[in-house]
Amino acid sequence: METDYGAISLLPTVVVLALAIWSHRTIESVVAGAIVAYVLTSGWGFLGELSEAVLTVMQDRDTAWVLLVCALYGSFIALVVKGGGAHAFGKLVTSRVSSKRGGLLWTWALGLVIFLDDYLNSLTVSSSMKAVTDRYRTSREMLSYVVDSTAAPICLIIPISTWAVYFAGLLEKNGVAADGEGINVFIQSIPYMFYPWLAVMLVPLVIMGFVPLLGQMKAAEYRAETTGQVAPPGSEKLEIKDSYEVSDGDNASPSLFFVPLGALVFFTIWFEIDLLIGVMAGILITLVQYGVQRVMSFADMFDTLIEGLRVMVPVLSILIAVFTFIEANNAIGMTDYVIETVAPYMTPAMLPILTFITMAFVSFTTGSNWGVFAIAMPVVFPLAIELDVSIPLIAGALFSASGFGSQACFYSDSTVLTAQGAGCGPYEHAITQLPYAMIAAGLAALGYLGLALLL
Repeated sequence: METDYGAISLLPTVVVLALAIWSHRTIESVVAGAIVAYVLTSGWGFLGELSEAVLTVMQDRDTAWVLLVCALYGSFIALVVKGGGAHAFGKLVTSRVSSKRGGLLWTWALGLVIFLDDYLNSLTVSSSMKAVTDRYRTSREMLSYVVDSTAAPICLIIPISTWAVYFAGLLEKNGVAADGEGINVFIQSIPYMFYPWLAVMLVPLVIMGFVPLLGQMKAAEYRAETTGQVAPPGSEKLEIKDSYEVSDGDNASPSLFFVPLGALVFFTIWFEIDLLIGVMAGILITLVQYGVQRVMSFADMFDTLIEGLRVMVPVLSILIAVFTFIEANNAIGMTDYVIETVAPYMTPAMLPILTFITMAFVSFTTGSNWGVFAIAMPVVFPLAIELDVSIPLIAGALFSASGFGSQACFYSDSTVLTAQGAGCGPYEHAITQLPYAMIAAGLAALGYLGLALLL
């Protein structure tokens, strides 16, 4: 019989958040949370449980896929940077940008276009636009916010993304949609995904100054504008340096950016939105192009591939820690506890807003943007059917919560990868964008409450 830990199941998450805020360190905080969870479940035998959890994570096919994709993206980006493609793209955009706001609006627009996956969006856009935003003394925190606001959110409201495919599969698995009809139900839920719509639309308002700089973002922008230090102290080691570029990077052709990126996107789509195949194909095409055009020597290309992998090691470490923490939360039943606590209050009118708030909290605190929803759906959708609440509406609330968790969580994969691409610490990125994520979440909650009053 499984132990019911009740409110104690929240303790590991409280430890993670408290340590992250106190220490400004991500991986140590997440590991500490996992240790606390297994101390609660196993006492002095926690090390055995922790090692089993790490092994479970490392043997999981989905985890392996994520780690491989992220590692190879590091190699792909390193190639494009050292080959001069990122520099050439930056020059091309800079020639069309004459202000700080223009650079950020270009970043936002590029994020809207790269909608296949939040990993692709986070790493590609941030890495590509650094040179442009740096020129106008834009803090890396602001760059990270703009990128992250069009990573998961845009993938939710465009129904040909990896997010759409995953959630459509869950809808079918839970009997909410017939086989092959999951994507249609997902599309019907898009108008009710209030959070991603608001998160995306809030960005230009912040860029244009209609929404003011808030909290730590104001301090970050002041630092960048007055001192020219665009990256927060200590973040420089997180990025692939522009110094890796070839010596004649000023003469590099934009094709060195567009051909690799085009190949990556094309093969990702061709192989049914498989990012792993897409990035492998992108790397191969880039190697061939660089070889034919004699951009780099054979040895330099493979040294760059290894360098890209090396730069991603901190990110991969954090992701492994986060996946282990998710296993720990599952073992202690944190998600089940939160859902069971809120379920009695879910009336027809309150179901959408409570679904959004509850699952946004769970996703934010656990760092799980997909996994917790596999747990929640078997509870929430039967409630919706029993209470005669619109399925697309509830699906929209669920998926909105997932988007919030992905963007706002201090240690979610989207937060970590966006920070990595922009050369900004995960904590600095998370704490500066949190006020804007909370604004969008608050407005989304009001939207669901408004629907409750109208329906």
